[in-house]
Amino acid sequence: MEIIDYLRVARRRLWLLVAVPVLAAGAAAALVLLAPTRYAATAYVAAPALVGGDSQYSGNQAANQFVAAFGAAVTAPTVLAEVSAATGVDVEALRDGLTVTQVGASSQLEVSYQSTDRAVVAPVLGATTEHALSFLFSSQVEIATGEVESASADVTAATRAISDWEKANKVSQPDRVYQAALSELASLRQQRLQMQAVGNTRGADAAADAIADAQRTLDEIGPKLPDYQALLAQRDAATSALAQARGRLQAARAQAQAADPAKVTSVGPVREVDRMRLLARTALPVAGAGLVVAVLLVALLELLSRGRGAAGAGPASAPGSAPPSAAGPASAQPEPTGPADGVGVPATVGAGGVGPDARTAGDGPDPGAAGDRS
Repeated sequence: MEIIDYLRVARRRLWLLVAVPVLAAGAAAALVLLAPTRYAATAYVAAPALVGGDSQYSGNQAANQFVAAFGAAVTAPTVLAEVSAATGVDVEALRDGLTVTQVGASSQLEVSYQSTDRAVVAPVLGATTEHALSFLFSSQVEIATGEVESASADVTAATRAISDWEKANKVSQPDRVYQAALSELASLRQQRLQMQAVGNTRGADAAADAIADAQRTLDEIGPKLPDYQALLAQRDAATSALAQARGRLQAARAQAQAADPAKVTSVGPVREVDRMRLLARTALPVAGAGLVVAVLLVALLELLSRGRGAAGAGPASAPGSAPPSAAGPASAQPEPTGPADGVGVPATVGAGGVGPDARTAGDGPDPGAAGDRS
């Protein structure tokens, strides 16, 4: 089909192309205009201290990470349940009415809420921002507190194990005792050599006895020292983990203080939703969708009409055609082989001259002659 054919079809079905979008837009306008009055407000969340630095949202995508986390927290079942309990608004109504928007590429957010009840709009926004921030940062404080308590328990257990080992082996701080005995042994051996060099036999013998005592101490403590050192390593690791957990707890508490809703959030005034703007946002897309539906309907009707026309044209041509049996004999008669219109045909000359019934030699026998013979 050419463009002119499409235009011809559109002109023929123009009523359909106009009626469907108008009816769709009218229905949408009726729904908007007859719906109850809705009220809306916006809460602003501006907490730059929560993004970057040593916070949990750091790096090049820190702002986007914070926005995504806050948006997920707003619609989290726990937060919605807490807001519903605080305001009395149904959870589904909260989920349908709340929207979170990022301000440009910054970490600032806008939380909007719409409802037919003007009295609940501001309380819902206040409770939502409060519980969402608490969900994100107060939970980090709880987690860090649990880590500190666990690390403290590990340090206590490691210290108790060391104390039990010392009681069982009747020695306190064997590592230091071993190091002292080792240093004393080296000093006694040097003194013994000096006494032997000057001929002090009595002093050398005393030094030898002291060397023997120090060696016995080393022999007694040495095999037990690895177990004790393992206990010390466990205590040192637990102490290091405790220090790290305390650092995370301190950072989490600082973030929780920076996320105080009273400092970082504000709720704007409650206003009535503009019906005209809502009508424009609703009716125009619906009218466009209605136009698409109308075009599809026109195409479908055109295909159906062409199919019916083709089906009616086939049977109508059958009666006008000659049957093969009637046309066969007529077409089977031989065409005359002589020249047309008798031009150049020689006449039969008889006694009376040229007769009107003279025939050519190729015309066959004369029917009259056949009758005379009979």
